Amino acid sequence: MIIQPVILSGGSGTRLWPLSREYYPKQLLAPVTDQTLLQATVCRLDGLDGAGKPRIAAPLVICNEEHRFLVAEQLRQLGKPPGQILLEPIGRNTAPAVTLAALHDGARGEDAVLLIMPADHMIRDEATFRQAALEGAQLATQGYVVTFGIVPTRAETGYGYIRKGDMLASRNAQPLVLSPFLIDKFVEKPDAATAQSYLDSGAYLWNSGIFMVRAAVWRKAIGHFRPDILAAARQAYQGGKQDGDFYRVDKPSFTACPSDSIDYAVMENLTASNVSGLKAAVIPLDAGWSDVGAWSSLWEVSPQDADGNILRGDVLAEDTRNSMLYSEHRLLAGVGLENIIAIETADAVLVVHRDRAQDVKEIVNRLKKDGRSEHQIHRRVHRPWGSYEGIDKGQRFQVKRITVKPGASLSLQMHHHRAEHWIVVSGTARVVSGDKEFLLSENQSTYIPIGVTHRLENPGTLPLELIEVQSGSYLGEDDIVRFEDHYGRK
Repeated sequence: MIIQPVILSGGSGTRLWPLSREYYPKQLLAPVTDQTLLQATVCRLDGLDGAGKPRIAAPLVICNEEHRFLVAEQLRQLGKPPGQILLEPIGRNTAPAVTLAALHDGARGEDAVLLIMPADHMIRDEATFRQAALEGAQLATQGYVVTFGIVPTRAETGYGYIRKGDMLASRNAQPLVLSPFLIDKFVEKPDAATAQSYLDSGAYLWNSGIFMVRAAVWRKAIGHFRPDILAAARQAYQGGKQDGDFYRVDKPSFTACPSDSIDYAVMENLTASNVSGLKAAVIPLDAGWSDVGAWSSLWEVSPQDADGNILRGDVLAEDTRNSMLYSEHRLLAGVGLENIIAIETADAVLVVHRDRAQDVKEIVNRLKKDGRSEHQIHRRVHRPWGSYEGIDKGQRFQVKRITVKPGASLSLQMHHHRAEHWIVVSGTARVVSGDKEFLLSENQSTYIPIGVTHRLENPGTLPLELIEVQSGSYLGEDDIVRFEDHYGRK
């Protein structure tokens, strides 16, 4: 048996603003441990394969096109090359994404058990999760579409629920110790009184959004219930092409694909149908799961001090309890606070009561409505060659700190409206400016006039850091004409 991890990494995580941004979403952050949420998801099955156990394939990651280099870099840091990174040109929810994964599996002539995991969840007890994955694989090979229901710990109104049906017995020699059930039905997010009744009954589980299913079974299910999604996804996949480390599906075809979730497209229909060979099961999971959906849920799953506080960065707290103070750049001080979340970044500060943490998305909506950029990018912007960070900006000038990774280079480019002055702080720069090519070392500089073709490269083994001073009538990032680029950008 082959288990194919399918990592869904297309979310934006607006409720974790200002750390999470549209172009740097929460799955790329490391809010609790040294690993990012994406990296932790990729490593979640480590140690599962071995003698007598399923083979774990290299992960298949499905992500937004805008995040492709960030995702690839985080996997490179782990030393875990992906089996493939599929790029979505536009978000179409989870059902089309999983259909792409099942089509990719079919194109390779396999029928693996897909383990579908969102990239932005936390699971603290990974040993229990691995046991659940083994049992889910058993059921999936029997034709079940399996989901994992989280054993509820409170009357939560922010999650959908699954009502358990009859218990399933093992058909294999190996017993199923986590007691899977048939699914009676899925229910929407309840009000507080209904959520309490669900908790008291013991018959309901939180809907985790984690699934296991054979690729061929998924293709059958989506083809039966949503043939329009299957047809559009198949056209998008077959019309796609390999682009370096990535597989780009056909944009017009995928854009035309209906948007729907796994639950609505298949699971809810499956529990109410008698389609031959299609059946659904749920495995209860009590493993310290969190979808890290808001700052309040992050506070719940993070280590706290004796006063119930989470303090990260340069933080001072006096007479403060049950709060989260997070600072990235400056001293953050709190006095007399209770149940408060305060998050400091280079360009934004958030202060919110824990009970209102879900409403942070309204600030993001305001930023979008007002045409501001703080919902999209941080002051530090990541690029495949490194990063740049705005330091200062005024009328007709701006200053950036640029970091170029060893062996990396920017595109060969020119600007119509700005000139640039580069000063090397550390490392070595190879510069192309017009018909000249030369090296710059620490404390040396050069000037790139408007309209001159140029390129910056790091030929060394250490990061290159420099200060760039731009001047001109227009300083937008869209004033770039690329003639050649190692990363395939237009």
